[in-house]
Parts: sequence; C-alpha cells; structure tokens
Amino acid sequence: MGIKSFVGKRTGQVSSSNQAFQVKDFMTRKLVTFNPDQGITTVMETLLKQRITGGPVVNEKKELVGIISDTDLMHVIGDSRYHNMPVGDRKVSDYMSKQVDTIEAEADIFEAATRFLKTGHRRFPVTENGTLIGQISRMDVIIAATKLKGEDWQK
Repeated sequence: MGIKSFVGKRTGQVSSSNQAFQVKDFMTRKLVTFNPDQGITTVMETLLKQRITGGPVVNEKKELVGIISDTDLMHVIGDSRYHNMPVGDRKVSDYMSKQVDTIEAEADIFEAATRFLKTGHRRFPVTENGTLIGQISRMDVIIAATKLKGEDWQK
C-alpha cells in the first residue's frame, strides 16, 4: 500500500489557465483618446490636465490609427523652433506614431512585462478581436505584481 497525500490545492494557487494574470484584469478601460485632426495645442493641454504622457489616436469609427506621446510633442516643439512656426498650427496626424504595438486583452501580465522590457514602451493599447478596449502601462503591471505577491507565479 503506497503513501497517499492528503495535501489539497494550495490557497491562492492559480489554475493552469492563469486567468488572474491577464492584461484585461489590470488595464485602464477609461481612456483619453485623440483624433488625427485634433490640434497639437489641445493635445498638450489635455495631457497636462489629465496628468498623462500620451494616448491612443482613433478615427471616427473608433479604430486605432496611432498613438501620440510626450516624445512626439518634443518633436513638435523642436520643429516649431527650427522652422519658426507656431506649435498651434500642427495636427495630431502630423506627429503621431502610426506603427502601434498593441497587446491582446487575453495576454498574461508576464508577457506584458517582457514586451515592456523589449520595446522600451511605457504603455500598450489593449485590443480584443482588433478593437481598442483599453490600455496597460508599466505601472499597471507593477500593481498586478503587488496584488499577486502571494501567488504561485509559475505557469
């Protein structure tokens, strides 16, 4: 007769699907978005008022077409001085990044952390079936890590 283990599932143990670690559970859903025809001055004012460093750019169909960040705005300011043109004459579409790296809502937090490390990005728009549903930042991943500190982090 062999030894029978009476040890049950550990409290806080995550199932193999790692659902508690998904991006969609930690992302921001209420986004400040911009449109391509919006003036740069309005974007600057919004970023300052909202205390954020960038946001997704969506078209009239709410499709993700770019992202605008404080780095893009530094280009606006630099170009403004170089070309002796007012900042206010520029549109979002003139400076937004059109090649946007996104992450799926079902991705796990560890994949997000790895992508942040590899790309140097500070945020990723989150998509579900190609539709923008939120955004995850480096801080969101750190928040997830503190909430999951007692969990088994192995897949």
